[in-house]
Amino acid sequence: MDPQQNSNGSDQYHTTIPEELSGKRFDVALATLFPEFSRSRLQSWIRSGDALIDGEKRRPRDSVATGEEVRLQAEREEEVQWVAEPIPLNILHEDDSIIFVDKPAGMVVHPAVGNWGGTLVNALLHHDKTLAEVPRAGIVHRLDKDTSGVLVVAKTLEAHTDLVRQLQERSMSREYQAICKGVMTAGGTVDAPIGRHRVDRKKMAVVENGKPAVTHYRVMEKFRSHTHVRLSLETGRTHQIRVHMEHIRFALLGDPVYGHRLQIPAGSSEEMSETLRVFKRQALHAARLGLRHPLSGELIEFEAPLPEDMVNIIDILREDREINSQ
Repeated sequence: MDPQQNSNGSDQYHTTIPEELSGKRFDVALATLFPEFSRSRLQSWIRSGDALIDGEKRRPRDSVATGEEVRLQAEREEEVQWVAEPIPLNILHEDDSIIFVDKPAGMVVHPAVGNWGGTLVNALLHHDKTLAEVPRAGIVHRLDKDTSGVLVVAKTLEAHTDLVRQLQERSMSREYQAICKGVMTAGGTVDAPIGRHRVDRKKMAVVENGKPAVTHYRVMEKFRSHTHVRLSLETGRTHQIRVHMEHIRFALLGDPVYGHRLQIPAGSSEEMSETLRVFKRQALHAARLGLRHPLSGELIEFEAPLPEDMVNIIDILREDREINSQ
């Protein structure tokens, strides 16, 4: 359906609920009627009252009925042309449908206000200009700026649709490695909902009314005051691993948001003390990503080795353990 353009920078849509969508959630029905918008944007318009049923504000989970009138006022986004930049990429695998990339720590995934250049998207567009024709330049999931490791990129619209479906169905396998503060006795599972922090809205936290989030963790190696762990996700919430590890009091080493104050273990060498002080990012690495190939359906998996800074930290922690055990 064609929108009516308003002078306030928004588009006005008007339609009715068809019979096949009767009984569906309001947000699900809108996602079917307006596939050009993401479900998260539609939900935000429902909550703000920019999407109405018969002139009334409803909740995203409320059901709709045949013949009800839908009015949607969709704010037009400012069009920004992402620019290709000759930035080196560490490509683990590439074929006609997908690319597996090993993203370095410090690289932002998407261009955004205040950070339009130097991102993974800028690098990808230089590598393959046809990615400009795929939503979000083929990116279907992201890593935090200071988290390193494996990302998958869709090269075609068909591959993008299939990978998004796999993410939604939670059929992708994602394994991380991290260095936590504190010594764990054993592995376990954190099953705790995550949402916005009640006070600091820039942070996430375990909150009662948050979205379900499950993280499994396993001990790989113990040190005097740290633990090297392997983690796998059932869900993909923002900052999930960082929030869950802080929640169980094993915050990630170097985490500037959830890591709390740095503590230097008694008996540490000057080298170890200095290494811990200068490690200014969360010690988190997306080590392995597995999925079904969008074209062949074959189960494939790619792995990115631990980056040098985390290898160095582990070597020094190991050396410290040996020295202090004598």
